[in-house]
Amino acid sequence: MSEEKLSPSERRVKREEEFTRQVQAKEKRRLKGKTQKDEGVWFGLGVFGIVGWSVAIPTLIGTALGWWIDQTWPSRFSWTLMMMIFGVALGCINAWYWVKKARENILKD
Repeated sequence: MSEEKLSPSERRVKREEEFTRQVQAKEKRRLKGKTQKDEGVWFGLGVFGIVGWSVAIPTLIGTALGWWIDQTWPSRFSWTLMMMIFGVALGCINAWYWVKKARENILKD
């Protein structure tokens, strides 16, 4: 039944049921979080490191490749700069993928 055809009291009941469902879901997540082991500072630093390296490695590879191209085939364009920017972009996409995957795992659990 569409929202327009409901009476005001039926709409209120429907909103209350939705609110109750949301509160129950949040409380369930909170309780589950309390029962899971505390991963601590080292886990957080490890995740931070993975994200950092997932950006740094493609950036360094792109810069080295661009420098090699500039040394091998000189041109008026800076391949070092272009490949560095490409490496940063690729690294950011890579980091986004890992963070998204970790978030999906958290929400799935």
